[in-house]
Amino acid sequence: MELEFLTATLFNLGINLLYTLLSLFIGIVALMVIDRKLLRSVDIEGELKNGNIAVAIFASTILVFVALIISFGLKG
Repeated sequence: MELEFLTATLFNLGINLLYTLLSLFIGIVALMVIDRKLLRSVDIEGELKNGNIAVAIFASTILVFVALIISFGLKG
């Protein structure tokens, strides 16, 4: 019984880690697409290097929304 529990726990941990990496990848790709396609006049990376806090909040908000959408999709 103990070996089966450990195997199931490690399997669930692996699946959750895979979902986490997938959502991180999708979030970064979404931020890059938004930066290149929708916000052509605003350079997010350049503004972050200059210390613009508003752009940092905007970028992190996009990542949070993408993570929420992915997590609801994976649960459902």
